[in-house]
Amino acid sequence: MNIVEPIRKKRDLKRIESILKKQSMRDLLIFTVGTNCGLRISDILNLNVGDVRDKDYISINEKKTGKYKRFPINSKLKPMFAKFTKGRRAEEPLFLSVFNNRMERTQCYRIVNDACRKAGLDCKIGTHILRKTFGYHHYQKFKDVAVLQKIFNHCSPQVTLRYIGIDQDMIDYSYNNFIL
Repeated sequence: MNIVEPIRKKRDLKRIESILKKQSMRDLLIFTVGTNCGLRISDILNLNVGDVRDKDYISINEKKTGKYKRFPINSKLKPMFAKFTKGRRAEEPLFLSVFNNRMERTQCYRIVNDACRKAGLDCKIGTHILRKTFGYHHYQKFKDVAVLQKIFNHCSPQVTLRYIGIDQDMIDYSYNNFIL
């Protein structure tokens, strides 16, 4: 099993967003939802137009856990959702494939992997990189592992820190700053 790490550098995020913006609004929105909401790709792809259009909050039952989750739509996503959902039916899947079916995770994997490679990232890449990136940057901004643990529904703070790569960052820092 390949374990992905978060995208740690904001300039890498901007580069990926720029690449995806040139590709399509859909691809950019998938990436932006993932990095701004921390949802699993299965929950992102399960969204319908009516779940986000003219809403202040997203409310879902997580596919993996079955747990109810409700969170606000941030100021970056609101206008993107408004533009992307204009003229579409509420019951329609938010993210459609080229065949007008609900998009599948393998297609998302290809989109994310391709954009990350074009941006020059040299790491293990998968769709889970979006969720981990959200967690990493959320922790860096707020330094509140308890809130992040709650967002992710993790059983302990240690699981959350390991999950977003903070433990490894601490180990690397200590090795790099320990010289006898």
